[in-house]
Amino acid sequence: MTTFMQAEKRTHLNTSGLRNLRKSGRLPGIVFGRNVENEMIHISTIEFHRWLKQGASGFIDIQLEGKESVSVLLEDLQRDSVTRDLIHVDFQQVQTNQIVRTKIPIKFNGNPIGMKQGGVVQIQSEFIEVEALPRHLPSVIEYDISGMNIGESIYVKDLELSSEVTLISGKNEFLVSVVKP
Repeated sequence: MTTFMQAEKRTHLNTSGLRNLRKSGRLPGIVFGRNVENEMIHISTIEFHRWLKQGASGFIDIQLEGKESVSVLLEDLQRDSVTRDLIHVDFQQVQTNQIVRTKIPIKFNGNPIGMKQGGVVQIQSEFIEVEALPRHLPSVIEYDISGMNIGESIYVKDLELSSEVTLISGKNEFLVSVVKP
C-alpha cells in the first residue's frame, strides 16, 4: 500500500524555528538514501498522524515541490519525551532495484483459547526486521493466535515469510505468549 504526501523543502532552522514550524502544523523531517543528497523537508502533521493511525506501514510517495515524487519508508520517528508530540521524522528513499532493510509490523489476529481459561496475552514485539527488494516487502505480517493455550509462545521462527524476504531479526526472538495472570 502506497500513501502520497506533499512535502516542502526547508532550510536549516534553529530550535525556535523548528518549534514555530511545528506550531504551524508542519512536521520537520529529512529524506536520505544511498547515492542521493539528503533533503530537509516538512510535511503536514495531520496527514502524517492519519498515516500513523492506519498502521504506519508500506511506502510513502513524497511529492517535493518542483521535483519528481520519491518512494520512501519510515526510518525513524522522534517524539517529545514528556508530551509525546511528534518532533521529527526520518524517511529512507528506496530504489526499486536495491535491497532495503526495514521493520515490518506484525498483526496478531484472534482471541486465544487460553484467554477463555483465564490467560492473558502478552505481546513482546509487534515488528520484525527484514531485507528484500521493495516489491517483495509485505506491508504487514498477519498471524492467527486463536489456537494458543496458556503457556504457549510464538517466536520469529514461527512466522512464514516469502523466499524473497531475508529475516534479520533473531529466529528465537519472542513475539507473543499467553500467560496466567
